[in-house]
Amino acid sequence: MASGTDAAAAGVAALGISGAGTGDGEWAAACPPLRRNLQLLAPDEVELAKMLLNEGQIHLFEHWPEPGVDDDKKRRFFDQVRQLNSSYPGGLVSYIQNAKKLLADSKAGKNPYDGFTPSVPSGEVLNFGDDNFVSLEAAGIKEARNAAFVLVAGGLGERLGYKGIKVALPRETTTGKCFLQHYIESILALQEASCKMVDDGCQTKIPFVIMTSDDTNALTIKLLETNSYFGMEPSQVKLLKQEKVACLADNDAWLALDPSDKYKIQTKPHGHGDVHSLLYSSGLLEQWKSEGRKWVLFFQDTNGLLFNAIPSAFGVSATKGYNVNSLAVPRKAKEAIGGITKLTHVDGRTMVINVEYNQLDPLLRATGHPDGDANCETGYSPYPGNINQLILELGPYIEELKKTHGAISEFVNPKYTDSTKTAFKSSTRLECMMQDYPKTLPPSAKVGFTVMATWLAYAPVKNNPEDAAKVPKGNPYHSATSGEMAIYKANSLILRKAGAQIADPVVDTFNGQEVEVWPRMTWSPRWGLTFKSVKEKVHDNSSVSQRSALVINGQNVFLEGLSLDGTLIVNAVDEAEVKLTSHVQNKGWTIQHVDYKDTSEKEEIRIRGFKFEKVEQLEVNYTEPGKHSLSA
Repeated sequence: MASGTDAAAAGVAALGISGAGTGDGEWAAACPPLRRNLQLLAPDEVELAKMLLNEGQIHLFEHWPEPGVDDDKKRRFFDQVRQLNSSYPGGLVSYIQNAKKLLADSKAGKNPYDGFTPSVPSGEVLNFGDDNFVSLEAAGIKEARNAAFVLVAGGLGERLGYKGIKVALPRETTTGKCFLQHYIESILALQEASCKMVDDGCQTKIPFVIMTSDDTNALTIKLLETNSYFGMEPSQVKLLKQEKVACLADNDAWLALDPSDKYKIQTKPHGHGDVHSLLYSSGLLEQWKSEGRKWVLFFQDTNGLLFNAIPSAFGVSATKGYNVNSLAVPRKAKEAIGGITKLTHVDGRTMVINVEYNQLDPLLRATGHPDGDANCETGYSPYPGNINQLILELGPYIEELKKTHGAISEFVNPKYTDSTKTAFKSSTRLECMMQDYPKTLPPSAKVGFTVMATWLAYAPVKNNPEDAAKVPKGNPYHSATSGEMAIYKANSLILRKAGAQIADPVVDTFNGQEVEVWPRMTWSPRWGLTFKSVKEKVHDNSSVSQRSALVINGQNVFLEGLSLDGTLIVNAVDEAEVKLTSHVQNKGWTIQHVDYKDTSEKEEIRIRGFKFEKVEQLEVNYTEPGKHSLSA
């Protein structure tokens, strides 16, 4: 078979495809099977066929039989082409041409950072609980009512060993609340607190957009509807479904046919960078601007600690005037997490972007830093770790998208059969990442970052038990096991900082992962949205033992000398003010080990490696307004 380039040349040479008329089909002379079937095609399909021939895609039609055979399948093929063409900025012509350039660069081994020199960008490093942190949280709460939240949730949990959508996974199993419930309750808590700060009559509703995919869309709708949108008004929630992109069969950017269906182009996900073009084309950004909104916060689907960081990060964006604020965590040199880096090109261009860890070290070594990515006097790399949570200022964001239509700088990652790089092991596709948005910004853009302690802000759940168990000791597991234990650690340390006496953890191993087991502390976002709100509710010498679990569901619950050794669950309506002053002791909940191969347990339990045996607990319910006390 001729290469894609040869076929393209043949097609164009046939009669100058792009300028030929449609009536006689001479433009399709280079592809007789297509020419014989032209009578089946609608006018717009003829134009799509011309475009495909112009771009060297003759192979897509070479197997087509005579008219009358598989006509429905031929029409279905053009339905797919029409969709692929309309869902990509610039259409399939742009996609194929971008692919040819990126594939040529990949084959040549071209370094995307040629000509760039890295340096440490400017940003804010926050210390949890100090005066600056508290004042930034207050500023951020005030800003929250002017924000919109965007969750990228296009993935299933297969990589985790869970068949459902990731946002349906329990964030922690003490309460069983899933990630999506926690996110919505946190946004509603921000909405309420922000309105209270400015005006008691404030009726602002914070918009919440979820980017889904074919894999997750129906399941996300079902999760929301089954749970009455977890208390959010359905009108606040918008789902934007991303489409897949065409796969590429070779270095000439031949579109790959599906191995199981010769009338279908093989497709794969394009990456979460699609969120920008979806927002642009949806019209939501202009709507938000007309409503006086100022910020758009982007976040990913399984970081259970994120909302601990959001109020202060909003505060940084507002006080520093950042057009782009990347949330980040301290990063050890060479740690497997991208570093936020300022890049300056020899031609004067600058950008502040995420550089992947395996590219950052060689880039530094090649530009006058013989030690490469090394720790500085703080014990961490000066290039903070990117956690893929972005706060963008809405006005400049809209202006940028008017230029780009939301198209994000792409990359391609073909797996070659050998060192000649002439053939692929399997088809590839172009990909884009949400965090690469700043690549096209002008030098005048204010791009910064906000660093917070990892224990407070970052515990993603993305690795299955087998992969997590192989992680070198000392490196983060990023599993369901570590993600849940990180929530208990963060809540314990927050309560400690607020003045409570929280017992030290014990070390245990679940699914081959050694983790710290802190007291199982969890609360509704309305109880502890900021550090100040927690500190105001923790008085005297409250204490919690290591084996304890404390669940607070209520806004006005105060720890005033509580001594807990066991399990206590407190449920209170908003109008009830509850003081916990007594000594509570019971057999509590014990932690049972679970093997991830034990199919008698649910997937969401197996991937954690533990479950709670609820031996004994004290659960108290305060359903009446007024002052109440749980005393001895």
